[in-house]
Amino acid sequence: MRMPVLFIGHGSPMTIEQPQRLAEWQDWGKALPRPKAILMISAHWETRPLMLGATTSLPLIYDFYGFPAEYYQLSYAAPGAPELAARVRTLLAGAKVPFAERPERGWDHGAWIPLLGLYPQADIPLLQISLPSGDEQELMRLGATLAPLRDEEVLIVTSGLLTHNLREWTPDGVVAQWAREFDLWLADRLEARQWQDLCQWREAPGAHKSVPTPDHLLPLFVAMGASGDAERVTFPVTGFEFGSFSHRSVQFG
Repeated sequence: MRMPVLFIGHGSPMTIEQPQRLAEWQDWGKALPRPKAILMISAHWETRPLMLGATTSLPLIYDFYGFPAEYYQLSYAAPGAPELAARVRTLLAGAKVPFAERPERGWDHGAWIPLLGLYPQADIPLLQISLPSGDEQELMRLGATLAPLRDEEVLIVTSGLLTHNLREWTPDGVVAQWAREFDLWLADRLEARQWQDLCQWREAPGAHKSVPTPDHLLPLFVAMGASGDAERVTFPVTGFEFGSFSHRSVQFG
C-alpha cells in the first residue's frame, strides 16, 4: 500500500489541550493507513547538511519557553527506526545529497506534538531528519528523493505552519485578514497543484506578515516534492490559533 504524504500545522504546545483540534488530529490518524515507520521533517530542526537524528528513543526536546510546568512533563516514547535510517542513507547517497548524523538528538516539539494527536499510542518507529535548505526547489528535490519510502509503508510527515507570526498573535483569536488571505492563496494553489506558483509565495497577498521568516512554511515543499503527479490534495484540518497561526494541514494522496 502506498502511504500518503502529510504536512501538519503543528501549532503551539497548547494545541493538545484544544478539544476540537485534538479530535481532528485523532480522527485524521484513525483514517490514515497504519505505517510501518514515520519519517518526520520539522520546522524546528534546520541544519546544513541534512542530519539524521536519533535511531533510539531519547528524552524529548522541549524547545518552547514560558509554558506551564506540565507541558515539560509530556512524553512521546516511540521506538527509534534504525532500519528506516539505513534506507534513508541509501536514498540520500544515491541522489548525492550530503548528510551527516546526530544520533544524540531527540525529537523536537514540531515532531512530537502533532504525533501525540495522530498516533497517541507512540508505538510506530520514528526517525526525524533535519530541514537542510531554504531553497524551495532543493526541498522539492529532497522530497522526490525520499518518495520511494511511500511504497515501503513509511509515512512521510512534514511539520510547520502555513502562517506563523509570533508578534501579531491576538488573545481574542480574531483571525487577521492578511493571514486569512495568504492561507487561502496557498490552499487554492495546492488544490490546483501549481507548484511553481507556490515557489513564488513571497509575492502572494499577506505573505510578508504571514511568513516573517520562512522556516515554518518550508517543510511543505518537501511534502510537495514527495507527492505523485496528479495526486489529490486535501485539507484534513483547517482553522487558526491566536489569529495568526494557520492550522491548515495538507494530505497528498
